[in-house]
Amino acid sequence: MKNELTEKSVVGAQYISDHCFVCGIENKLSLNAQFLDLEDDSICALIETKTEHQGYPDRVHGGVISAILDETIGRAIQTVYPDIFGVTIELNIKYRAPVPLGEQLKVVARIEKQTKRVFEGSGEVLLPDGTVAAQGFAKYLLVDVNSVIDGGLEEIGWVADSRPFPETIEA
Repeated sequence: MKNELTEKSVVGAQYISDHCFVCGIENKLSLNAQFLDLEDDSICALIETKTEHQGYPDRVHGGVISAILDETIGRAIQTVYPDIFGVTIELNIKYRAPVPLGEQLKVVARIEKQTKRVFEGSGEVLLPDGTVAAQGFAKYLLVDVNSVIDGGLEEIGWVADSRPFPETIEA
């Protein structure tokens, strides 16, 4: 199954963490994800896996794919509300194709439904040729960032992503 990709404008990059498994810039095992807010309020994560993320030989571990989808769908809320975190309530994944190590992956996610306390989202892990390798659907509790963290965000290693990012992306 291939996703029909369309070119979208990138409106900014989301904050990242020092030690997060998915985006941590100081974590040697991190996927070093870059989370890009898109013009249509969806999000695209750019990720390149390493040998440390292996399950079967030359394949990304299913748990790593789960973490990638959970983080990206959960961050979809920040495209609209940057001071809100999504705390996972439920995560469902369908694995559709093997994910080879060392390839740049795109993970695209969006909000499907939102209430005052919860949002639901969906996302896909896309291989470089547009093949949908995995699909996810999740529910998240909406939590104000300041209620989760004592002190400032920078004190706990939540920093602006200073890496360059493209003006547009096919997602």
